[in-house]
Amino acid sequence: MIKSIEKTKIIVDKEDFNLVQTLECGQVFSYFKENENFIVQSADKVANIEEKEDCYIINTNTPEYFINYFDLTTDYSLIKKKLSKYSVMKEPLNYGSGIRILKQDIFETIISFIVSANNNIKRITKILNKIRENFGKRIGKYYSFPTLNELKGANEEYFAKLGAGYRAKYLEKVLKELENFDIEKSKELPTEELRNKLISLSGVGPKVADCILLFAYSRQDVFPVDTWIEKMYNQFYESCSNRNLIRKKLIDEFGNLSGYAQQYLFYYKRSYLK
Repeated sequence: MIKSIEKTKIIVDKEDFNLVQTLECGQVFSYFKENENFIVQSADKVANIEEKEDCYIINTNTPEYFINYFDLTTDYSLIKKKLSKYSVMKEPLNYGSGIRILKQDIFETIISFIVSANNNIKRITKILNKIRENFGKRIGKYYSFPTLNELKGANEEYFAKLGAGYRAKYLEKVLKELENFDIEKSKELPTEELRNKLISLSGVGPKVADCILLFAYSRQDVFPVDTWIEKMYNQFYESCSNRNLIRKKLIDEFGNLSGYAQQYLFYYKRSYLK
């Protein structure tokens, strides 16, 4: 998949990788289009990505970071082959065949998905950009996402002015709570224990916790359930409005492929079926 790696460049073929599908399947908010290229930001790293006819050129000063970020060493053809045995996955796999699940910065993901709760993409992006501009470090013409220490000066009033609404009070509280949250040690916890620990944080409910587990901790034994997954379940499985029950049943079905299945199904239902 990786055709070449240089000091400031990764060239990747398009087999099992579609950049637009990967960025627009609901897992990330820190990207935008600049001219014909996509700018992708993560923590204090930036990539400028060009699309060519047969490849992507990922321009960055930190190639190893973005090899991991885009999960470029994982064989998605094998994952899709395993998922294809499920009849419900046939069309979603075809429709979103280039999706890859990102490996995002944990702190940034926690803040981003608290902001995302019951919110729209435009507002989420605006809030996160303002946080970068006001508290992050300058990286050329862009800004890093601030660390917990750098964001300590933000309070409920600040987040409210950004348009965070009811989430503002949760964001102020979670910054204090995360001072006692050891991110490195948390990586070692079993999924269910870590999930409970995340849910104990202000502004983090079951769905947000599952998103953090999937998109930051790379836990594939979770299945975030939102409106679109609930609609998908009711369309393809059975009538049910209990999201916790839907989650459990889908994890029982897909096991350690649950996270992958969720992204293909979510993207298909939200972007194609609607």
